[in-house]
Amino acid sequence: MTITFKPIGTIHTPYTTKEETPIQGTLSQESKGTVDVFPEFEEGLKDIETFTHIILLYHFDKAGEIKMVRPTFLDDAPRGVFASRHPCRPNGIGFTVARLISRSKNRLEVAGIDVLDGTPLLDIKPYIVRFDCFPEASEGWVSHVQVRPKPTGRE
Repeated sequence: MTITFKPIGTIHTPYTTKEETPIQGTLSQESKGTVDVFPEFEEGLKDIETFTHIILLYHFDKAGEIKMVRPTFLDDAPRGVFASRHPCRPNGIGFTVARLISRSKNRLEVAGIDVLDGTPLLDIKPYIVRFDCFPEASEGWVSHVQVRPKPTGRE
C-alpha cells in the first residue's frame, strides 16, 4: 500500500537548525512563527480564528536516520520510537499544539512553535479542550524526567 501526502502549506519559524529548536512548544511559549497555507486551501481556514490553539501536523523532512530504539532528547536511556516524540520516525509525521495569535487571509501567526523553518504542513486541526485534554493520562517514563527548555541562543 502506498500513501501519499500533499503539503497544504509551509511553517516558518526563526529556527534553522535542530539544535536551536525547542524540544516542545510548551517549553517555549513565546517562540513565534507563521503558517502559510497555500491559497487553494485558504477557504478551509474559515472560523479557525475562533480557536485559541491549533494542532499542526507536519512532515519531519529534515529528521535524519530512522532507528526504532534510541536515546531521546529528554534522557540518555534508549526508548522505542513509538514511546517517544523523537523526529526520526518511520513516517516522519510530527505534530505540535500552537497558540493562534491571528489570521490574515491564508497566513496564521502562532506562538509556542517548535518546528524548523520551512517545514511542510500536512494538516491543521482545532485544539478542543473537552476532546483533546486528558488530565488523568499517564506520562509513562517521561513522568520521572525533569523537563527543561533547551537553550536556543535566541533568549
